[in-house]
Amino acid sequence: MEGRNHTAVTEFILLGFTNNPKLQLGLFVVFLIIYVVSLAGNLMLIVLIFSSSHLHTPMYFFIGNLSFLDLWYSSVYTPKILVNCISEDKSISFRGCVAQFFFSAGLAYSECYLLAAMAYDRYVAIATPLLYATAMSGKVCIGLVALSYLGGFINATILTSETFTLTFCDGNVIDDFFCDVPPLVKLSCDVTETYQSVLYFLLTSNIIVPSAFILATYAFILAAILRIRSTEGRRKAFSTCASHLTAVTLYYGSILFIYSRPSSSYTLNRDKWASMFYTVVFPMLNPMIYSLRNKDVKNALKKLITRRTDF
Repeated sequence: MEGRNHTAVTEFILLGFTNNPKLQLGLFVVFLIIYVVSLAGNLMLIVLIFSSSHLHTPMYFFIGNLSFLDLWYSSVYTPKILVNCISEDKSISFRGCVAQFFFSAGLAYSECYLLAAMAYDRYVAIATPLLYATAMSGKVCIGLVALSYLGGFINATILTSETFTLTFCDGNVIDDFFCDVPPLVKLSCDVTETYQSVLYFLLTSNIIVPSAFILATYAFILAAILRIRSTEGRRKAFSTCASHLTAVTLYYGSILFIYSRPSSSYTLNRDKWASMFYTVVFPMLNPMIYSLRNKDVKNALKKLITRRTDF
């Protein structure tokens, strides 16, 4: 047993959510609807922001990039979930597992940084409105997005390389719907203190620090809003932050629930449903969060529909 290493594992088996054929068919329909709605919603938001000149602002630049990220984020998981729901073959190759793990981590970490950048954007817009155009110039916005992706995928590279050098000596059956840290750690027999330290470092740098930054930013935003004299001005300031605050709460809440606990307390059967929320459901909710109560997006959609009908 001690002579084995991870190269002995050529594939993993993803158990998914259930072995019941009827439930699998029902889940297939549900996940297919979620995936189609997610793709359509995020694509629509990207098209609206790109085609509507009055949406060419820093806030919508970040929202457009968030939709672009969520477009790929949901595609990392859902197609494989759909296949597993209707196929008897639940396997995923070792390389496929590595690729899914890498892009899953990279996109998740990038979203954490991007949400922090969006919080900073809201702070500048509310606290220093006269300097907003200068402070959040095109170069600054592009730089913040680029750094979000760079930081996310550098850390994903570290996590992937550390995880797939573990020895998987407890079988190859993953009690989850995708290749993730908790189920892979369960299969390993040589999780060292060094690996645990890497996990804590990545948790701190990618989740704890951005979330703390967002909390501090919103404390300053709240202080700035309270300095606004008019009730209408305060209401408008609060409304510009409501969508982002909702998205942050849902996303960070589900991630912290899963990854901020010791590995010994993981309950895979329960945690896989929590994972489903931030991996599959959240990318569908984001376009709704940023558009349903947004007059600018609604007006842009009406203009786009009118333009199409005129032709």
